[in-house]
Amino acid sequence: MSYFIDRGYTSLNHVGEELCGDRVECAQSGEWLTAVLCDGMGSGVKANILATLSSKILCTMLSAGVPIKDCIETLIASLPVCKVRQVAYATFSVCHINREGKGELLEFDNPAALLLRGGEVRDLPREKSVVCGKNVYTTALDLRANDALVITSDGVEHAGIGMLMNFGWERPQIKDYLRRAVKPDMSACAISAALAGECNELYMDMPGDDTTVLGIKVREHAHTSVFVGPPINKCDDEKYVGQFMALPGKKAVCGGTSSQIVARNLGKQVSTSCDFPDRDIPPIGYIDGIDLTTEGVITLRRVLELSEKYLDPHDYKGKQFDKRDGATLLSKLLFEGSTDLDFFVGQSVNEAHSGLPIETTMKLKLIDHLAENLRKMGKTVNVRYN
Repeated sequence: MSYFIDRGYTSLNHVGEELCGDRVECAQSGEWLTAVLCDGMGSGVKANILATLSSKILCTMLSAGVPIKDCIETLIASLPVCKVRQVAYATFSVCHINREGKGELLEFDNPAALLLRGGEVRDLPREKSVVCGKNVYTTALDLRANDALVITSDGVEHAGIGMLMNFGWERPQIKDYLRRAVKPDMSACAISAALAGECNELYMDMPGDDTTVLGIKVREHAHTSVFVGPPINKCDDEKYVGQFMALPGKKAVCGGTSSQIVARNLGKQVSTSCDFPDRDIPPIGYIDGIDLTTEGVITLRRVLELSEKYLDPHDYKGKQFDKRDGATLLSKLLFEGSTDLDFFVGQSVNEAHSGLPIETTMKLKLIDHLAENLRKMGKTVNVRYN
């Protein structure tokens, strides 16, 4: 069975540093996803450069089909060793996985990854090998739907040292937190943000080490279709709505005119909520058979803003969607609840916008930017213009 391999990461910078000494690099090549977390020794610019180079080398070589052992040998041989500490200047974890959930996890001097399965948190079996005189641990992966890997830099285990914890956040405590905090419907990005946010609490907002959490989750495909704006020719309304409704998965409609078109062609009525959870966002509506009905351009503009926060690896709060306004609900559906997306974008000039500073080109630009951000999240996005 072909799954969607979800990934997401969150990083905390060492207090006082503008650059993070950890680096995550992801590359998709055909059926294979390669995700690398590198931790550069120390913090700041030097650590960032070392981690960036290491992650780029590993991702590039693996994506080009170079055998994993050769990649690791090349990297380890090229990394300098600190004369004082006698350790490599960068450590790494590599997840190389295909859409069937099969692959390998390789770890060099990073904390051992954890497996989340069925509400439990488990250690992974690891096989040690020596490459260029260094211990590298390999795990054969055979993941199922809803399994998640949690890969971290050592900043997670160091969280709270000398503050709330005498000896840092010990592994059993980390497992217990994940067991309590991770819900079945959480995305890889949300899992990483939750753990990183808890680390920040233990550091009391002053991380004493660069801290990164990389989540990899195996998900069944979840399709969502979004109807935005009426088609140019009114005679195409019925056909357009038919195509929209024929696709599998959840349905969202954005815009008052779009809502009327969809409801009319479904033989339904549109009702509007009187609640204003956010005074800047128009209230949502309801159409029987449609999962979410929202206003158009204003809501989409906020969704685009939320997508930027969601993509920011340093914003662990941007993955929380607790509010009930239309933009937050739509963001949660698109970012957290969907893997494959189809946008039906009508290019007709909306008469409802007459006299307002809202143009069709503005709507199209919003959708284009949003689609690009969704692709950056790893999602499959198809935009259909009519």
